[in-house]
Amino acid sequence: QVQLVESGGGLVQAGGSLRLSCAASGSIFRFNAMGWYRQATGQQRELVARISSSGTTNYADSVKGRFTISRDNAQNTVTLQMNSLQPEDTGLYYCNAEGFSGISNRAYWGQGTQVTVSS
Repeated sequence: QVQLVESGGGLVQAGGSLRLSCAASGSIFRFNAMGWYRQATGQQRELVARISSSGTTNYADSVKGRFTISRDNAQNTVTLQMNSLQPEDTGLYYCNAEGFSGISNRAYWGQGTQVTVSS
């Protein structure tokens, strides 16, 4: 069973920073892309940032230049450094990992961690 455990959310004032971490564990051949999604109240879940196993990254336009995603393949962890946070960054942030069992791919999700940015 694969588990993704997130940490690092919280309340911060506009302009502040937070660092989200996600640790993936379980019986899986390897994790391919890993990333972070967020969902604001009443909105659809959206991609924030994604990183491939080789380190290629892509970001939502709204966070480019402010957020940085990184990963440690040996530890199966992914981190999102969020700077210059704005109230519109508020939402429930979910860790996502694409796991390859050796036969097929499957997406796994964490439980979510709340990020609240006050103006």
